[in-house]
Amino acid sequence: MRVIESDAGASRTVELQAVIEAERAGLPFLIARDHEDRQRLFVLEPYDERLWVGRGLDCDVRIDWDENASRCHAELMRVAEGWAVVDDGLSRNGTFVGGERVAGRRRLRGGDVLRLGKSSLIYRLPGASGASTNAADDMVAVPELTPLQRRVLVSLCRPLWNAKAPAVPATNRVIAADLVLSIPAVKTHVRTLFAKFAVEDLPQNQKRARLAELAIQAGLGQGHR
Repeated sequence: MRVIESDAGASRTVELQAVIEAERAGLPFLIARDHEDRQRLFVLEPYDERLWVGRGLDCDVRIDWDENASRCHAELMRVAEGWAVVDDGLSRNGTFVGGERVAGRRRLRGGDVLRLGKSSLIYRLPGASGASTNAADDMVAVPELTPLQRRVLVSLCRPLWNAKAPAVPATNRVIAADLVLSIPAVKTHVRTLFAKFAVEDLPQNQKRARLAELAIQAGLGQGHR
């Protein structure tokens, strides 16, 4: 297993780029945020078969910042093409997937949210199209969008998918050229998307990165025109 930890003070754009790179690699991985709000990615390698999750020194997926997690809290087990979480009662506070307590073994689907102690880990399975069992408060709420608004989101996120180095979401001018729209029209659509994804109250320099992050998490940020 490989851990990718963001640097202290890393921007959301840099963290989002790390997630996109992990998606491109095609391997399943877990996303968590530690007590300093830094992103940690736990990449599940092809040779991994059984991994311990907990705050103990010997755990593979170590959530050492969470005192509510047991030292050996749960186990991840490879199952066919995916993974399952196993909790046979070893943990003090239980393991939850999609708000339901795990008793024994439960197979994971792309987008599932695991709760251990006070921590949440999102399971990502690149290329998965199955439904998610996310806990409601961890799901990206997908608002009703017009076909053109979806195209704007794809255009906004395209630099992040295509970049070989850290990149930023597309500007209004780039989106306008990409979709053959006027810049004022793009501005209107982007403001509407800020409102629909509830990011309009963020500082101006954070809105686009957060919108792109939410779009990609919701599976709306990649596609064809």
